[in-house]
Amino acid sequence: RNFRKPLIMMTPKSPLRNKYNVSSISEFIENSTFHRTLGDNLDKKKIDSITRVIICSGKIYFDLIEEREKNKNDNIYIIRLEQLYPFPYDPLTLELEQFRNIEIVWCQEEPKNMGAWGFVNSRIRNLLKKIKLNNQNIYYIGRRASATPATGSHDRHLSNQKNIVRLA
Repeated sequence: RNFRKPLIMMTPKSPLRNKYNVSSISEFIENSTFHRTLGDNLDKKKIDSITRVIICSGKIYFDLIEEREKNKNDNIYIIRLEQLYPFPYDPLTLELEQFRNIEIVWCQEEPKNMGAWGFVNSRIRNLLKKIKLNNQNIYYIGRRASATPATGSHDRHLSNQKNIVRLA
C-alpha cells in the first residue's frame, strides 16, 4: 500500500522461541512487505506430487511443519493465513490455483466453535468454487466444539494437540 497502517498481531509468545520461526535480517530491512498468506516454497516439479493442502493460522503452523518434517511427508503443502480480515482472497487464490487434485484441510487448535473456522469456512468454499478446483470441499481438523477454550488438563491438551497434528 502507499500508506502506512498499524499492524496488530494477536499471538502467544511461544512462537517467538520456535526454531522454525526465523527470518533473515534482509527480510526486514530491504523493501520488506507484509504477506497476507505464506505458503511453502516449492519448485514446479514438486507441485504435482502434492495431495493435501493444509490451511491454518497461528502457532499450530509450527507444529504442522515439525510433524511433516519428522514423517517426511513431501505430499503436504501448508499455507498460513497471516491476515484473516479483510480476507486475503487474491493471495490465497494464487496459492491454491497451483493445484488441481488435492484435499484441502483447515487446521486449528481452538475448538470448532472458536478460532477462525467459523469465519474462514464460507470464504474458502467460495474461493474454491471460483477457481474451480476438482475437489471443492474443505475439511475441518481441530478440537470439537466446546463451552471452554481449554480442557482443564495439561496432559489432555497435549494429547489433543498431538492428535490434531497427526490427523492433519
